Amino acid sequence: MMTLTDDQRMLQDSVTPFMTEEGAVKAQLRHWRDSGCKDGFGHALWKQFAELGLTGILIPEDQGGAGLGMVEAGLVLEEVGRNLTPSPFLTTAVVAVRALDGSAQAARWFPGIVAGQTVAALAIDEVRHHDPARIACEAKRSGNGFSLSGVKQFVVQGASADVILVAARTAGSPGEAQGLTLFAVERGAKGMAVENVALADSSRAARLTLDHVEVDADAVVGEVDGGWAPLSRALNAGRAGAASELVGVAAGAAAMTFDYLKQRKQFGRLIGEFQALQHRAAHLYGEIEIARAATLKAAQLLDGGDERAELMVSVAKAKAARVSALSVQEGVQMHGGIGMTDEHDIGLYMKREAVLAELFGGPRFHANEVARLSGY
Repeated sequence: MMTLTDDQRMLQDSVTPFMTEEGAVKAQLRHWRDSGCKDGFGHALWKQFAELGLTGILIPEDQGGAGLGMVEAGLVLEEVGRNLTPSPFLTTAVVAVRALDGSAQAARWFPGIVAGQTVAALAIDEVRHHDPARIACEAKRSGNGFSLSGVKQFVVQGASADVILVAARTAGSPGEAQGLTLFAVERGAKGMAVENVALADSSRAARLTLDHVEVDADAVVGEVDGGWAPLSRALNAGRAGAASELVGVAAGAAAMTFDYLKQRKQFGRLIGEFQALQHRAAHLYGEIEIARAATLKAAQLLDGGDERAELMVSVAKAKAARVSALSVQEGVQMHGGIGMTDEHDIGLYMKREAVLAELFGGPRFHANEVARLSGY
């Protein structure tokens, strides 16, 4: 059923004003960007997420969380995208939680996440484009644990994370899904160099260099050589979550553009009265609704454990990225010259779309996944 339940609508009704007031562009993104914050987000806001019960949204109730699903997480992320709210919600409360769920490491990290005190990151990518199976980072047996060596890039919030979930190869060769193991590496681990860099949208990511980083056997998330299972859970959740956030970016940019069309005058008329712009606005509105429907369906299938979930997640991520790109491009163009200035927020939506579209795989990656999963 492609509709929200009453409880989900209540969550949406509580999250929307919170993000609009506390997570607004000026109050958060511009503030932390202009102050040169190394984290790129405010820890006080992360604590407010916790007070609302959002940080534990996917954590089971018996472990202190809300015990909700990806549909509810997606509702939060759409509002995050609509307001360009900088936070570790996607990487921590969604991706890391799904990876850790059911593992011995959950008891170690879930309380801090629920309290809004812990930030987590996922380290997968090593090459230019997203390709989880091509992991070459090695984890060799060392004493009662492992020694990790390799490089990682595009580790979102990696420099701020209390724990980084590192995917490394304990068997097999790059290109193979088998033989991967997921490790929980704590902040400040000896031998781990972290380069903190700013992305196009002013969010922060890290390049990691692991030089014989020693971890004990308890750091393994799941089973040795069986890391593909928790990694897949994390990636599917991250991709569906990023799709929801992209829908929010698209909707936020579109709302700003539609409002501008109702105010800006040229040749003595509101530009929104010009039929050519009306057609483009109507087309954009329809595309956003299609992307929202695809994203909701992906979240519902994930929550239901449906075997078609992975396919629909890729459909949603590809569609949401394409639609978000359309929305921000139309927005900047319809705003005219002012849309190219930093003083106007519309350009910030374009920058956020550029980063989110590539996170956990861009449109081409997911179009290929749709073909592969469909038997082509």
